[in-house]
Amino acid sequence: MDFSFPPEVEAFRTEVKAFLAENFDESMLDVTHDGTMHVPELHAALAAEGWLAGPVPKELGGGGRTALESIVLNEEMQLARAPIDAMGVTVITAAILMEHGSDHLKETVVPALLNGEALTSFGYTEPESGSDVAAAATKAVKDGDEWVINGAKMWTTMAHIADYVILLTRTDPDVPKHKGLTFFLVPFDSPGIEIQPVPTMATERSNATFYDDVRLSDDWRVGEVNGGWAVMKTALKYERGVAGGQFMSPPVIDAGIDWATNHERADGTRPIDDPAVRERLIRAQIDVEVCRGFAYHCADLANEGAMFGVEGSMTKLFASETFKRHCREIHDMMGAEGLVTLESPEAHRGGLIEEALRHSPVTAIYGGTSEINRNMVAEGFLGLPRAR
Repeated sequence: MDFSFPPEVEAFRTEVKAFLAENFDESMLDVTHDGTMHVPELHAALAAEGWLAGPVPKELGGGGRTALESIVLNEEMQLARAPIDAMGVTVITAAILMEHGSDHLKETVVPALLNGEALTSFGYTEPESGSDVAAAATKAVKDGDEWVINGAKMWTTMAHIADYVILLTRTDPDVPKHKGLTFFLVPFDSPGIEIQPVPTMATERSNATFYDDVRLSDDWRVGEVNGGWAVMKTALKYERGVAGGQFMSPPVIDAGIDWATNHERADGTRPIDDPAVRERLIRAQIDVEVCRGFAYHCADLANEGAMFGVEGSMTKLFASETFKRHCREIHDMMGAEGLVTLESPEAHRGGLIEEALRHSPVTAIYGGTSEINRNMVAEGFLGLPRAR
């Protein structure tokens, strides 16, 4: 079987690698050690290349890059360990606004997003509803020509540096929960918004955000009133084209191979000489190839215009769970040396493995928990009955 992409896509991969060699090196990650996973100069360079607009369909005013090219950009950035959060959120938000936004949003906000001048964050999850975003309780009530928003959101990552939040609200409490939702794009400089930091064990900062009588004109509404679930489906459609997570393991595995090859034990042997160590590393690399196949399959379906669901759940589930296992096993293989943190100059590869181990649990939570994705695979692929 030929797993290669079309020549024009592989040419784009070469272009991305050259871009990263010129515009990114791992020393830039120093600015992320305060927990904010964002490198402004890299984001600006991506915008200058037109790659923030790239995955947005040309008929909507975007760059018209194919889903295959989008997955290649995502892959190469993750392999280089370049932060992709801001890129992904920007692309998804811009596409949503182009498809569902008012003329005001299309004319004022979208250009700023695609030029790299503004950042957004997602306001989906709430403290009481977790992954069940349809259970959102944050209220938006019409008051004359304005909407008044009250409520709270959790895990609003990048809110402290973003200009806007794309906010899911409840506008009708008397209909089934999927049918009473409405989206708004809310400027963070609006009166009545409070942002509180939520530090994580992965050294990443997230946020809790609170909305107290926040007033917006109808120009900031995204999609139809009570039509928020259609907007959410659009968000998921684009998220499958640009969201990250599939290619996190290779840098960790590479660091593990480097340690096992160059670390000398007291008896003069190396860990790589141990068949059990070699098997563990080889199985991890096999997992990466399986995950790559899942991700490429999703990209190919999206390239053909297919609106898929369970394939994305399979990819996310496999990527998250294998990443957690790779981090745990390689960290365990290193023994005491694996405990040296990224702040220490003695840490192998700058503490990459220890940091990845702390980060790995959250990958099974964001973008849909592993439990939710297992349910979706069980029902959508295996044909098992609903258990909830």
